[in-house]
Amino acid sequence: MRYRSHVYDSSRWEGFAFRADDVVISTPAKCGTTWMQMLCALLIFDGPRFPGPLDAISPWLDMCNRPLDDVRRALEAQRHRRFIKTHTPLDGLPHDPRVTYLVVGRDPRDVAISFDHHRENMDFDHFMALRAAAVGVDDLADLPPRREPIADPVERFRAFIADDTPGGTSLGAVLHHLDTGWQRRHDANVTLFHYADMKTDLVGELTRLATALGIACSPERAQALAPEASLARMRERASEVAPSASEKNWKDTRQFFRKGALGEWRERLGPAELAAYDARVAALVPPDLATWVHHGRQSADPRTS
Repeated sequence: MRYRSHVYDSSRWEGFAFRADDVVISTPAKCGTTWMQMLCALLIFDGPRFPGPLDAISPWLDMCNRPLDDVRRALEAQRHRRFIKTHTPLDGLPHDPRVTYLVVGRDPRDVAISFDHHRENMDFDHFMALRAAAVGVDDLADLPPRREPIADPVERFRAFIADDTPGGTSLGAVLHHLDTGWQRRHDANVTLFHYADMKTDLVGELTRLATALGIACSPERAQALAPEASLARMRERASEVAPSASEKNWKDTRQFFRKGALGEWRERLGPAELAAYDARVAALVPPDLATWVHHGRQSADPRTS
């Protein structure tokens, strides 16, 4: 399946030449993508010193702000183990049994709140100028017009619940993305992670990640590496590790690492919104997936442990 927006196009994966040890980080936006990239980098480079900015060593291949040939040449030139970012669900990616796929989930209510702040901090006009230079604008005629954000935050959340547009950050799109990982959770080369588990036990999740990648990492080494992936430390290194920092896509790069909180939605949503949300979730995904989506592996399928 092809996923497209003003920002990305999953068709950029077509014909990509995988290596046997490649890692693909497939997450809905605002579910911990950069966090997972950082954890992979700490393991692959065995410490916090990287050979370049995180967005260069772990590019978002489908993002339309760089010519595709440039991105592929840069990946081809890498001699370290490659780990590539995407917001494309697994049903829109090439499947290679030699590749490790990491899918990261988060409570969609937190995703909605986080994306509000993400949108406010993004310099979209600057991004569109980069896009025009990289891939042109002729294809925009084939896409729905970009919607202006709804001013009222509660109405924005209601639209998040009801939106049926494939891809993006609507409730349906987030759940569909995570469902593509859930359906393949028994595959040997697919591992599911959850934002809440990373927040609760980062050392344990870093150890799980090392196992998934086949990288030796003792509990003591995981304990030493984990602080480098803390929110405070990543905010300190925002110019090196924030996505698209090198392209200056943010009004305030440090604010990309804002709070990383769990449950901020409780301050905004009332009973009516939560009832509509629960009904929509129940209509879209089975109960076992819904449990994992909201709570992580500690209360879900044992294969995610």
